[in-house]
Amino acid sequence: MSRKIRVRRVGGGLGVSLPKDLGFEEGEELYAIRTTEGLTLTRLDPDFDRAMEASSDFIKRYPNLMKKLAE
Repeated sequence: MSRKIRVRRVGGGLGVSLPKDLGFEEGEELYAIRTTEGLTLTRLDPDFDRAMEASSDFIKRYPNLMKKLAE
């Protein structure tokens, strides 16, 4: 699904108004990610996802250490 959304001046900055049927709530935090194709808005924190991937690799690499830490 794609929608045309206009950027508007809001106070000293810029903002966009999202249609209600997209399912966002007032005050909800979104992450804007600049990509080669433009801009993506997401509810998911990309830094958190990268941290979870790194921790998963660490846990797989050092299972004995994780068992010891859990004691």
